[in-house]
Amino acid sequence: MNVREIKDTAELNPKISPEILKRFDIAGPRYTSYPTADRFVEAFGEGEYIQTLEQRRVGGFALPLSVYIHIPFCESLCFYCACNKVVTKRHQRGAEYLWYLNREIELHAAHIGSGQSITQLHLGGGSPTFLSDTELSDLMLSLHRHFVLKPGGEYSIEVDPRTVNQSRLEHLAKLGFNRISFGVQDFDHEVQKSVHRIQDEAQAFNLVEASRQLGFTSINIDLIYGLPKQTLKSFERTLNKVTQLRPDRIALYAYAHLPARFKPQRYINESELPTAQAKLEMLSSAISIFLAAGYVYVGMDHFALPDDALAIAKRQGRLHRNFQGYSTQPDCDLIALGISAIGRLGASYSQNAKTLDEYYDHLNRGHLPITRGLAMSRDDLVRRAVIMALMCQGNVQFESIELAYLITFNTYFAQELKSLRFLQNDGLVEITENSIQVTALGWFFVRGIAMIFDRYLQTDKTRATFSKII
Repeated sequence: MNVREIKDTAELNPKISPEILKRFDIAGPRYTSYPTADRFVEAFGEGEYIQTLEQRRVGGFALPLSVYIHIPFCESLCFYCACNKVVTKRHQRGAEYLWYLNREIELHAAHIGSGQSITQLHLGGGSPTFLSDTELSDLMLSLHRHFVLKPGGEYSIEVDPRTVNQSRLEHLAKLGFNRISFGVQDFDHEVQKSVHRIQDEAQAFNLVEASRQLGFTSINIDLIYGLPKQTLKSFERTLNKVTQLRPDRIALYAYAHLPARFKPQRYINESELPTAQAKLEMLSSAISIFLAAGYVYVGMDHFALPDDALAIAKRQGRLHRNFQGYSTQPDCDLIALGISAIGRLGASYSQNAKTLDEYYDHLNRGHLPITRGLAMSRDDLVRRAVIMALMCQGNVQFESIELAYLITFNTYFAQELKSLRFLQNDGLVEITENSIQVTALGWFFVRGIAMIFDRYLQTDKTRATFSKII
């Protein structure tokens, strides 16, 4: 059965044996990239990055260009957060950061050439709306000064509902943002208290309606399951309220509890976290509720209304995955600006300095703030194609991989196919002579299926830095 053609909600509530659940109660990547960011090396620095910029300039701008800008500031701390953020109420820090962002944009334009077209822009954080309306205007002016934002492009911004009102939404629309994402996480007051993110439910409803009236072409709501004090019953109440909101898209993320890596998570009482079984029930229920409300199950963590561009891309086999999750944007170069931001140019990844001090120091010395990255090998590219096909379409056609990379799939991936046979016996995948198909049951464990093709994981078995896949 093709995951893309699932229509019966009962098919997405399969009985999962305790043995399978236990086997997949493991850590693994989300595969917003392959190789994953933990494989980046300091040997890839500014020099290597500039080389890729200039190669794009010489190459005639063949690929579309996407830009990600990281705004790290938040006024208050959310205990679940694993983002690179700076918690402060001193808004003058935003003005200082903006000066350095402008400098980073100028340096990119110097190497890549002014006038390149941007077809996708995303402001993430932190809370991008920590910046004032004037500061956001200045940032967009800087982009327009050095790039061309194409009409019809996707220009999105993440919004903390507690930081905006209708007037601010109107300003975002005037700046050219046409997609907006509200971080709701959960409407339950007890859950909100447990993660230190209390926000008014009515305000979220009002902001979504205001965004709709202002003409935003896609409105997204972020939810998290697996938070402390969440139960299946309480989370279903949130899910039903979200269907009343009827956003164009819903991003449903599993909470990743990694307190050793992310200090804010140490405030969370681990005894209040749902079990793996309870999280699986929440996901299963969410899929059922959203499908019954007319949403398309796009992938591991995304839903969309049938006429949304993401759902259309899913139907047409044009879905992609990047550092922001699932995307309609074709395989493209991604310039990443701001602290810790990760970009991709050609066959390479790069990451900026992770602290403000280091980021500012690089730019003060006239250098791009690249501190690590990776030049992908041929094997990386082959495996990336397979993993992204699994994550995006739930299907790998051997012939397409063979033609693109001049390999014989059954020979190149003989060991991986052998490992997949065990998953086929469990009903997670269907393997034919020329394809791999993820089943409805397998979609719950698609990260675990993709891990089989991850050469780095199979080599060293290092998974401690990743979240649980359930």
